[in-house]
Amino acid sequence: MDLDRADGVGTFVSVPRGFHTRSYWIEGPEGVVVIDTQFMPSEAERMLDTVERETGKRVVLAIVLHANPDKFNGAEVMRRRGVRVVTSEQVRARVPEVDALRRRWFYERYAPDYPSAMPELDAFGDATTEIHAAGLTLRAHVLGAGCSDAHVVIDWNGHVFTGDLIAHRAHAWLELGHVDAWLARLDEIEALRPRRVHPGRGESGGVERIDAQRAYLEHVRALTREASPVVPAPEGAIDALRARIEASYPGYAYPVFLRVGLPAVWTAVALERAE
Repeated sequence: MDLDRADGVGTFVSVPRGFHTRSYWIEGPEGVVVIDTQFMPSEAERMLDTVERETGKRVVLAIVLHANPDKFNGAEVMRRRGVRVVTSEQVRARVPEVDALRRRWFYERYAPDYPSAMPELDAFGDATTEIHAAGLTLRAHVLGAGCSDAHVVIDWNGHVFTGDLIAHRAHAWLELGHVDAWLARLDEIEALRPRRVHPGRGESGGVERIDAQRAYLEHVRALTREASPVVPAPEGAIDALRARIEASYPGYAYPVFLRVGLPAVWTAVALERAE
């Protein structure tokens, strides 16, 4: 857990079993806003206990940035403790399908520390807007596809909270293969002119976090193009591509994410070449 609370922003990092997932809190005069609700309900409980102990204030709102269990699984814990949990209409619409898929992946492995039912989220709307809570005003930017099919990015006092659109020294979640759209999202984040960037994984930093994520995605795309992908992929071709990417980023966390994501990137680039 990181208790650095510069500018009123705190960070909570889960145990390794929860994928080192980061949630953030913003302390206001009338309470606390939490960003992302954790993968494991037990970690959501621990986060709430920690935040309320450290600040002496109640958490009044949680914001989910995109539809993945490390963002929404803790929602029921939040709701049970009186915290409203919100996201955009677009993100909320993706939750049922994503929850069903991930439940098949994770439920038996994590139960009983996994939600027994799909978390329920409220929606603040389908367009970029201001959110008022805890005596704070936050700007919620409704963005399109990237690592997920829909995203919310929170902008507050020069801080941006990006979810898994940015990861520091960790491989990207490429499951959907939306590399071009993801790069467009990074341009949109950069246009907000942040002074502090808070990623879904890895330490917070300045605008260099955006630059590094852009360079990573461009490199993955370039290596994939060099492989001249076709569908179906020849045996061993995607494994060879994965090895090249891992060699380019020694020490990056979660290389398993490449096993999940590279087939989609391969297919997307193959279709691009066929046009």
